[in-house]
Amino acid sequence: MVLKAFFPTCCAAADSGLLVGRWVPEQSSAVVLAVVHFPFIPIQVKEFLAQVQQTSQVGVAVLGTWCHRQQEPEDNLGHFLEGLGAIFSHEPWLQLCREKGSTFWSCKATRWPGSTSPRAPSEDQVMIIFYDQRKVLLSQLHPPAVLPNQQAGDAADGAMGLAAVFHTVARSEVLFRSDRFDEGPVRLSHWQSDGVEASILVELAKWASGPICLLLASLLSLVSAASTCRVFRLWPLPFIWSKLSTCEQLRYRLEQLTLIFSPQKSENPSQQMRKANMCVSVLLDVALGLTLLSWLHGKGRIEQLADALVPVADRVAEGLQHLLHWLMGAPAGLKMNRALDQVLGHFFLYHIHLWISYIHLMSPFIERIVWHVGLSACLGLTVSLSILSDIIALLTFHIYCFYVYGARLYCLKICGLSSLWRLFRGKKWNVLRQRVDSCSYDLDQLFIGTLLFTMLVFLLPTTALYYLVFTLLRLLVIAVQGLIHLLVDLINSLPLYALGLRLCRPYRLAAGVKFRVLEHKAGRPLRLLMQINPLSYGRVVHTYRLTRYGCHPTHTWGSLCRKLFFGELIYPWRQREDKQD
Repeated sequence: MVLKAFFPTCCAAADSGLLVGRWVPEQSSAVVLAVVHFPFIPIQVKEFLAQVQQTSQVGVAVLGTWCHRQQEPEDNLGHFLEGLGAIFSHEPWLQLCREKGSTFWSCKATRWPGSTSPRAPSEDQVMIIFYDQRKVLLSQLHPPAVLPNQQAGDAADGAMGLAAVFHTVARSEVLFRSDRFDEGPVRLSHWQSDGVEASILVELAKWASGPICLLLASLLSLVSAASTCRVFRLWPLPFIWSKLSTCEQLRYRLEQLTLIFSPQKSENPSQQMRKANMCVSVLLDVALGLTLLSWLHGKGRIEQLADALVPVADRVAEGLQHLLHWLMGAPAGLKMNRALDQVLGHFFLYHIHLWISYIHLMSPFIERIVWHVGLSACLGLTVSLSILSDIIALLTFHIYCFYVYGARLYCLKICGLSSLWRLFRGKKWNVLRQRVDSCSYDLDQLFIGTLLFTMLVFLLPTTALYYLVFTLLRLLVIAVQGLIHLLVDLINSLPLYALGLRLCRPYRLAAGVKFRVLEHKAGRPLRLLMQINPLSYGRVVHTYRLTRYGCHPTHTWGSLCRKLFFGELIYPWRQREDKQD
């Protein structure tokens, strides 16, 4: 039987003593955590391990002895170490030995037979696996990706063995709090034997973080309570808040800040990583917003932007007027219904006239509005982008009205034509049963249906052309808003802290391990070095991506084409009552 002994590289130069760790019987593995040095009292070592086991809930025990011969081999030390197996009974009993200044390692695993058995003690083969204790302690092992069926069983067994090693080291952190400078009865060698890593600034930040988090959490709770006031629930305010991207982004940021400054400790590493990703996302968002704010308020860019806004709106309105005059003529040589064409054209021209009057009425206040919008960048770049999206929606509200008028008129004619087409086939739509049933019509009904069908068919090209033009303009506006929302979602959901760990400290995000052979000679134990394989960048993003508030729909191409063909409205937001395709 081959036993696996995981030995920390930091203990390779430690003085002789006892091997302390955990035995994993399912994997036939021994995870060595530390070395207890001489001199020691066995009863004190047992009491210390019992305290560690009670605190960490890990079965820590004495696994064997460690002999590091500094001078010539000493027989007395060897016999003394062998005799410790009778005091600290553990099966199998490991005996690791290393010669000073040599790469020679010897390792034995002894199993003692029962008291009634006359056989001699048996020895198992041992494979020594060195691991970096600090990296294993700080890393988080992720489950392997989905593999084919023939490899799933082997991958699951290997993942369980690695998880046992990582879990043992992570839960035994209390064992690493004592170092060789302590005055206690037990002196240990581990990755922090030379002293616990500490920083005065970090300790002061930890000491001050509690009161600061409580203060900010109370302020955020007051803001949340004020936002749920009864005044803001009066109609139509809830409907307006739900449609504005700025309100959705502020609500999303408020939820994130409430979670970040919550005084409750994270229950697992995943929640810690989620909080860290949120904190970095908020800090980056505010930093980008302050950069934008300083750029806008430099060299009079606010005044330049305000002066250019009204002429741009006028040029857009003039372009729409030219487009409508083109449609009222013979667009692309098409034969249109002149009466309907003139009615629709003058109807839309009147709306443009109203819109231009409204823009010029608001022109004295444009600079002040732009100044306040630029000031909102201190809340973050995402808030400024959300406000920009809402401003685009307001400035193109006339295009949205044109699209709604054209879509409703086109949808009405499509529904009328489909109903009259069922009349010609002797069918009708059963509203109660939601199906098409057979029906007999008299001559008058067929005559009137034929007249209506003919009128709708000849009027359809004019309506369809207006609908097509304004639908393309509406899709252009939605595409611009979609790009803005895509950038906002990228800042909100990208796990920047996890990506920074993957770049600077890749061992913190472990996808698995790989082994490098250090020594493989006959008569000597096989020695391997365990190295951590980091997660790929794509899997880091997939695993730690933050939730997205998503204020715009995600249509498939099929559903989008179907809605465009039948004249159904395409909203830039997701309605809760609508069924998602």
